[in-house]
Amino acid sequence: MASLLDTLAKLIAFESITPHDAGCQEFMIEYLQSHGFDCQRLNQDPVANFFARLGTARPLLVFAGHTDVVPIGEQTKWCSPPFHLTARDGMLYGRGVADMKGSLAAMLEMAACFVKDYPAFSGSLGFLITSGEEGDDFDLGTPYVMQQLHNQGITIDYCIVGEPSSTKILGDMIKVGRRGSLSASLTLHGKQGHVAYPHLAENPIHRIAPALAELTTIEWDKGNTHFPPSSLQITSIQSGGQAGNIIPGELKMQFNIRYSTEQSAHSLQGKINACFARHGLSPVIEWRVNGEPFLTQKGKLLEACISTITHLTNNSPELSTSGGTSDGRFIAPYGVEVIELGPVNATIHQVNESVSLEALEQLQCIYYEICKRLLV
Repeated sequence: MASLLDTLAKLIAFESITPHDAGCQEFMIEYLQSHGFDCQRLNQDPVANFFARLGTARPLLVFAGHTDVVPIGEQTKWCSPPFHLTARDGMLYGRGVADMKGSLAAMLEMAACFVKDYPAFSGSLGFLITSGEEGDDFDLGTPYVMQQLHNQGITIDYCIVGEPSSTKILGDMIKVGRRGSLSASLTLHGKQGHVAYPHLAENPIHRIAPALAELTTIEWDKGNTHFPPSSLQITSIQSGGQAGNIIPGELKMQFNIRYSTEQSAHSLQGKINACFARHGLSPVIEWRVNGEPFLTQKGKLLEACISTITHLTNNSPELSTSGGTSDGRFIAPYGVEVIELGPVNATIHQVNESVSLEALEQLQCIYYEICKRLLV
């Protein structure tokens, strides 16, 4: 499929390191407009976003993704230029080929073929694209676009997020949900003093230690059929270090909880605050809800995906909620059936990121067949 390779090569050439799009979306918009799509630019500097739609009826099937990529790392370790698509031994190399410009190329080429083959298809076909998925500006991306679409009365019925969901071969896993993510930055004040006179000081490290021992051993829940147990991880503790004979006067800590549908961000905050209160502590905590958990247990979209993969690959996909977060967490709360389906994720965010050419060609066919099952 020469057109698929050509489209992917053009996407890879844009050095769209998060949150900057570097012109990648303008290429996609022009491509989609040339095939009849109406496109809205919904940028929130520094994040670029757009929503494209062909058709006005429901159901509305949307393909969602991101044009931003992570930094390349140490360039000297790349076997070929990271922003130049390189084919070698059946594999394609370049930053973003798997996460997730390979999926974007497959989506674009699929859409061009589908609207040509079925110009009078039922419902609508859409794209929701952001450049704010990989970094800390995600709130300016998909969450903002979804709110704007809601304000316009646009309802999405089905959404396929092109994240690299496969593990060993294309289609061996479909993500049907993700855990919630709650982050916190904590500050605990003590009183600085001399180590020889501890009665005149208040060591925040000593004060918080019993509470941390409790927090790190709490069984938040046992998980459920679809999700593993919720888990808290301390990611950073900073205190003191000015001199060997000084008791520090302040402690700063960061932690994150990945949680199942047995919890909510609100309930977790209450339990953590209660733990600190039991130990006589009143730290200042800044919370950030990165996303509540979501789950698509059933529905026409999931049925179409499973039957398509089984038909085209002769494999039965595993349904999973494993891994980190994705922008599906911002789409599902609007009542949308959401799944994630994309290439093998073995090399994402790594030097020499790669994907199989055969797999991308097959992914385009899978996307095409799903559209047929839902819109024809």
